Amino acid sequence: MLRLLALIMVLLTLSLPAPARDSATLVSDSLEITGDTRLIAQGNVEVFFKGRRLTASRIVFDQQTDRLEITGPIVLTEPTGQTLILASQADLAADLSEGILTSARLVLNQQLQLAANRIMRVSGRYTALQTVTASSCKVCKGNPTPLWEIRARRVVHDEVERQIYFDSAQLRLAGVPVFYIPRLRMPDPTLKRATGFLMPSIRTTSDLGTGIKVPYFIVLGKSGDLTLTPYLTARDSQTLGLRYRQAFATGLITLEGSVSRDGLVVGKTRGYLRARGDFTLPERFQLSFDGQTVTDPAYLLDYGIDNTDRLDSRVEITRTRRNEHISARIISFQTLRDDEDNTTIPTVIADLTFHRRFSLGPLGGEGGLRLQTHNHNRTSVSPVDGNGDGIADGRDVGRISARIDWRRSFLLPMGIEGSVLGEVTADAYSIADDATFGGNTSRTHGTAGVELRWPWTKTEASGAVQIIEPVVQLLYSSSNAESLPNEDSVLVEFDEGNLFALDRFPGSDAVERGPRANVGVSWTRHDPRGWSIGVTVGRVFREADLGQFGPGSGLAGDSSDWLAATTFTLSDSVALTGRMVLDDDLSVTKAEARLALSGPKTALATSMIWAVADPLENRLEPTEEITFDASRKLTANWTAKASGRYDFVSDQGTLAGMGLEFLNECVRFDVSLSRRFTSSTSVTPSTDFGLSLDLVGFGGGGSGGPTRSCRQ
Repeated sequence: MLRLLALIMVLLTLSLPAPARDSATLVSDSLEITGDTRLIAQGNVEVFFKGRRLTASRIVFDQQTDRLEITGPIVLTEPTGQTLILASQADLAADLSEGILTSARLVLNQQLQLAANRIMRVSGRYTALQTVTASSCKVCKGNPTPLWEIRARRVVHDEVERQIYFDSAQLRLAGVPVFYIPRLRMPDPTLKRATGFLMPSIRTTSDLGTGIKVPYFIVLGKSGDLTLTPYLTARDSQTLGLRYRQAFATGLITLEGSVSRDGLVVGKTRGYLRARGDFTLPERFQLSFDGQTVTDPAYLLDYGIDNTDRLDSRVEITRTRRNEHISARIISFQTLRDDEDNTTIPTVIADLTFHRRFSLGPLGGEGGLRLQTHNHNRTSVSPVDGNGDGIADGRDVGRISARIDWRRSFLLPMGIEGSVLGEVTADAYSIADDATFGGNTSRTHGTAGVELRWPWTKTEASGAVQIIEPVVQLLYSSSNAESLPNEDSVLVEFDEGNLFALDRFPGSDAVERGPRANVGVSWTRHDPRGWSIGVTVGRVFREADLGQFGPGSGLAGDSSDWLAATTFTLSDSVALTGRMVLDDDLSVTKAEARLALSGPKTALATSMIWAVADPLENRLEPTEEITFDASRKLTANWTAKASGRYDFVSDQGTLAGMGLEFLNECVRFDVSLSRRFTSSTSVTPSTDFGLSLDLVGFGGGGSGGPTRSCRQ
C-alpha cells in the first residue's frame, strides 16, 4: 500500500487558525474528503503540529466542530520528547492540546508509566488521569503485579512545572498496601531539582540504636539548594544534618555539617562542619578550598561520616601550564588521634612554589628552576621535647629554598644513551622555640653525575615486543651534614619510581649525601593481545654509610637492600603491582602488593603491606596488614559486596563489612553491615547496619539497572 504524504493544505482550507495553518503536516496511507467539512485519513496516520507528533490507524477531522476523532492504537508525543501518551481511542481538539483519551497510559522520560481508564488533556499543559496506577516497573502478563506501584483516585501532571499531583494515593510493594496519603506531590522524572522529601534511609548502630534519616530538599533558585536531614534514633539521639550548594559563573561551593545531641557524650552538643569550593580565576589560575572542623574526636566515626584521624583544612591557588607550575597554599591540621596534641603538631602551614622548565639553548639539554617558601607553626611555645616524639613541642620553622637542575642526553655507539645531569639547592632556615636547632641557618647542596642506558628491543613473530634496559647512574654529592631538623622527610620509600632519582628524600629538610651508584635493569613485554608485564631489579651502592636512612627504608648501609618490582596488566580488567625490598639474606624489609580486578561479574581491589619496625619512621611495631574491597554479581540484579582490613601483627581484623544490593529498572534496594574492631579512649568498637530503598524513575530515584525478563 502506497503512503501518501500531504502537507495539510486541506487543513489550511478547512478550519485551523491562520497562525497555525503553515505548521501542520499529515502522513497517511489514504486520504479522503467527504462533503465540505470532513477529512478522513486512514492507515499509518501521522500528524505533526507545533512540535507534537500523533500516530494512529484512523483520524476523522470535522470542520464544524474543529475536533479530531481518533482510532488507535494512538501515540501522542509532546515537543520535549519526554512525555508520551498511549491510548485506544481519543477525541481531541484540532491542535491536540485538549480532549479525552480512553484506555490510556502516560509515559514520562521513558521510565514512569501512569495507566488510567481515561486521560483528559487541558490547555496543552495539564494531563488529568482518573483511576490511576503509577509505576516504573515492567509488568508481565503472567504476573501483572509490579514490584511497586502507586494507586490514586486522580492524578494531574503539570508539564510546565513538571510536577505530578496525586489524590488519595496509596503505595503498594508487591501488591501489599504499605502507605496512604490523601494528597501527594512529586516531581516528574524529567525534573532534576524540586523542593520536597527525598527517600528516607534506616541506620542501626550498636552505639546509637536504630534510627531513620528523612532528607528534605529545598530549591534556592536556579543555582542553589539546601538539604536538611533530621536523624532520630531509638537511643535518644537527635541530629540535624545540612548540605548547602551554590553555583556561580566561575565555580561552586558546598557546605556540609550536622548538629547532634545524644547519650554518648552527655550534656554536650556535638557536630561537624565542612566547606568546599572550586573557582576559576583570571589568567587560568584555580582556587580551591576545603575546611573542616569537629567538636570531638569520636563524632565522625559515631555517625558514620568519615574514618579520618586528622582533619586537613586548606586554601590553595594553582596554575599549571606546559612548562610552569605555580602554587600557593595554607593548610591547617586538627588531630583526632589519642596520642597527639593539637598544640604540639604544626597546626598552620604555608607554602609558595614556583617551578619552571626551560631549554638551555647553546648549552643544550633541559633545565629547571624551583623557588619555594615554607612556614609551619605550633601553638605551643615550649622549646623542649615534652611528649617524647623527638621534636621540640613549640618548634616553628620558616624556610626559603631555590633549586636549579639540568640534564642533557647523547646517543653513543651501539645504541647506548648517555646523560650528564646535576642539581644545586640552597636553603635558608629560621627556627624558633627549639632549644636544639633554634636560630637562623643555611645550607647549600649539589649533586652531579652521569647516566648510561642501553635498551635492547626484540619483536617476536606474534607481534609482541620485549625491551630489556640496563641502567647505571654514577652520582657525586658532598658527604658533609648540616645541623637541621627533619620533619618532612622522615618516611622514605624505595621503589622503581626513585631508583634512579638524584635525591630519594620526599621533602626538603633532608638531602641524600655522599658518592653513590644506582644500578638496575628492567624487562618489559607488550603483547598485541592486550596484556603486558614488566620487572625491575636494582640496588644502590655507596662509598660509605653516612647513617642517613633507617632500617625500614631499605636504603641503610653502604649498599641498599635489593629492590624487585613487577607489574602486570590485562587490558582494563586486571592490574597487578608488586614490590619487595630484600637484604642479602633474602629477608624481607618491606613488601607491598596491589591487585585490581574488573570483570563482567567480579570486581576486586586488594592490597597487602609488610614492613619491619623502624623507630626513625615512628613505627615501633612491624606492619603486616591486608585490605580488600570486592563485589560479585550473583544475578543480573543481585550484587554482593564485602570489604575488610586485617592486622596480622595483632592477629585481628580492624574493619569488616558486607552488603547486598538489588537493582532493576524500577527498584534499588541496598542493605549493609559493618563492624569496626579498633578502640581507643575516644572510640569503642561498634557495629553499623544500613538499609535504603529507592523507587527508580520516581521522585528523583535516579537511573535503574537491567530490565527484568518476563517468563513465558
